[in-house]
Amino acid sequence: MLMDTPTSRPGTDTLTTALPAGPPTTPPAEPSPPPTRRRHDDAPDTAELFARLATAEDGPRRDAIRDELVTAWLPMAHRIAGRFRDRGESIEDLRQVAALGLVKAVDRFDPSRGAFESYAVPTITGEVKRHFRDRMWALRVPRRVQELRNKVRVARRELTQNPGSPEPSVADIAAHTGLTEEEVGAGLEALESFSTLSLDAELSAGDDGYSLSDTLGATDASYDVVVDRESAKEGLRRLPERERAILYMRFFEDMTQSRIADRLGISQMHVSRLISRSCAQVRDEVLGADRPTAP
Repeated sequence: MLMDTPTSRPGTDTLTTALPAGPPTTPPAEPSPPPTRRRHDDAPDTAELFARLATAEDGPRRDAIRDELVTAWLPMAHRIAGRFRDRGESIEDLRQVAALGLVKAVDRFDPSRGAFESYAVPTITGEVKRHFRDRMWALRVPRRVQELRNKVRVARRELTQNPGSPEPSVADIAAHTGLTEEEVGAGLEALESFSTLSLDAELSAGDDGYSLSDTLGATDASYDVVVDRESAKEGLRRLPERERAILYMRFFEDMTQSRIADRLGISQMHVSRLISRSCAQVRDEVLGADRPTAP
């Protein structure tokens, strides 16, 4: 006789084996690692060098470590300098300024404060911006006006970035930046102050071209003559009539001493002495009036 054989294992609850099987369980997913901060190709790993620099004493060994760090990070400084190209300064000079900022960053960096790149980037960028602010302006303008210039320059670029866009007006720039029209006007004037025109630059393209220096006025030498004449008036009035007549004939009628002597019936030597004495007297009175009186 055929007999049913049990399929359950001994000790297994038959009710449990009768329940329908559920979906297979999957193991919990492992937590994904936190995203790492993107590093540039020119950001080398120099943590060990900075640790050695922090403990090194002044001397050739420390200078060698410092030079090695500057050389390792120099490509990053050049990359930052490249952001400021086409602003009126050569890329070679910008790289030198950025390298100077890199040296300052290496000297001031504290390895316990974090990554060097986070400290060096704003330091080098600030050095380049300071170069533009302090050395690139032909005319020295306040920092507030320089900031207005930058806002106006960026707004003009943004408003004209689409092909065929008209040149924005002062009102358009003011509405775009939130500045007043007076502030926009100051920024526009500062745009023209970044560089100056040479005095030798020709203002006319024709054959009769003239330079900017030709349009500038000069100090009128007659002003000094007027001052001297007014200063000598009182002294001349106090001279005797004959001395005043001699001075008038000599300096206003351009007569020689011989002719003056013949007209007055005196010797030429006497005329010469009278002229010298009269001029000295007037000169002394003028200079004495200019001297401050003792208290």
